[in-house]
Amino acid sequence: MPTSFHLLADAPAQLLPARELMAFTLASHIILVPLGVAFPFITLVMHYRGLRRKDAAALLLARRWSAVMAVQFALGIVTGTVLSFEFGLLWPGLMGRWGDVFGIGFGVEAWAFFLEAVLIAIYLYGWRRLKPRTHFLLALPLPAAALMGAFGILAANSWMNTPRGFSLDSAGNPVDVNVRKVIFTPIFGPQYWHFVVAMILTAGFMVAGVYAVGWLRGRRDHYHRLGFAVPFTIAAIATPVQFVLGDSLARSVFHEQPVKFAALEIVWETDTRVPEYLFGRLQEDGTVKGGIKIPLLDSVLAGFSPDTKVVGLTSVPADQRPTATQATIAHWAFDAMVFIGSALVLLALWYGLVWLRHRRLPASRWFYRAAACAGAGSVVAVECGWVAAEVGRQPWIVYENMRVAEAVTSTRSTTLWIMLGVVMAVYVFLFGSFLVILLKMRTRWRLADEERAAGGTAHAPEEDTPYGPRVPLPAGDAGGTARSEDGRP
Repeated sequence: MPTSFHLLADAPAQLLPARELMAFTLASHIILVPLGVAFPFITLVMHYRGLRRKDAAALLLARRWSAVMAVQFALGIVTGTVLSFEFGLLWPGLMGRWGDVFGIGFGVEAWAFFLEAVLIAIYLYGWRRLKPRTHFLLALPLPAAALMGAFGILAANSWMNTPRGFSLDSAGNPVDVNVRKVIFTPIFGPQYWHFVVAMILTAGFMVAGVYAVGWLRGRRDHYHRLGFAVPFTIAAIATPVQFVLGDSLARSVFHEQPVKFAALEIVWETDTRVPEYLFGRLQEDGTVKGGIKIPLLDSVLAGFSPDTKVVGLTSVPADQRPTATQATIAHWAFDAMVFIGSALVLLALWYGLVWLRHRRLPASRWFYRAAACAGAGSVVAVECGWVAAEVGRQPWIVYENMRVAEAVTSTRSTTLWIMLGVVMAVYVFLFGSFLVILLKMRTRWRLADEERAAGGTAHAPEEDTPYGPRVPLPAGDAGGTARSEDGRP
């Protein structure tokens, strides 16, 4: 019987449903993370442009985006809370033994989450109620709060990948915790900045993709051009930076987690002059089926020389490394992430070259088709990056200190499968409701624009600023009360 089947047979029955439940909730939550981390920054860039250039369309976009931000944040609270409960429910061994060591990251994230909620509330309330400069200045800490939340989560995750800052007593329990070393592990810096820039470019492409679809449908006024150009420019700037940061993170993994690197690159035996496989499937005997083999490239990428020694999976016993199937999953996820990232770099270069040569947005419909797909593609890349990072670390939940099987709950597997079904049903409802709310908001805003245009305003979206006078309702409205676009007097 192959080794992987032996390892699977030795695993507790509840391990598979616990993994599936955690994977589903994480994969669902991570769709919202780019908007939670980077959307405030993009919104404030648009807000600043509106104030600096007295651009009513930019201010209106920032106002509308802030409403989307609030709805997304509310959904993120729900999915994030579920994840917090799952850490304790599904992995009591992890939290019971190691919670005192790396739990500070979750504490930082909780405080950041609370602060972000307060700041979003102030930002929403401030439209039309505060002076423009005061309103903008009160919102400036919002991106910092979002980054602080990411700081806490990434500190915890990087510690799980490269645990530091503690000693073990005679019973194997952690003591003498050094908070600074726990937070700033060797891989924290590369992982944190790789994550942050990934969130910025993903949010930028997601938002710009909406307006790219509008461009393809003929909506090419200043309002829609601006809605596309600002987030896409931010994403286009971040994309090549992310490529460099991704390379730096991969090199950190090569040095700090060599077995994980071997899984990502499906390297079986420790050797020099190691080839790179684009996709391909690792077999139980160490051979690779399928894929494209590029001689020497893996060694060159790892250490800038074909003579660089790359540690293979067989450098450690079978129970201390990913199985062939897990390595293949991590490898495919890693390659898919790199492939999508490369495509986004080309799209960003296309955009940059057109702007440098003509000082205008691209006119090609193929460009906007690609831009419309870039948002979904960047989300897929984020999902793939998470899969590569977590599956590549197997079988460890705390690298080289605790296996996943040691941390899992003792709850019956049947109960966990039922929980998975319930959570999936609830999440389908939640995300469906989120989509319905966004579509209703879009429809209401579009009708408001059309009504203003029908009332004699030729370029309606550009004419109504969140700091300007309310737009009066048509004649016949009870009392003739002036109201804003969202119905407030």
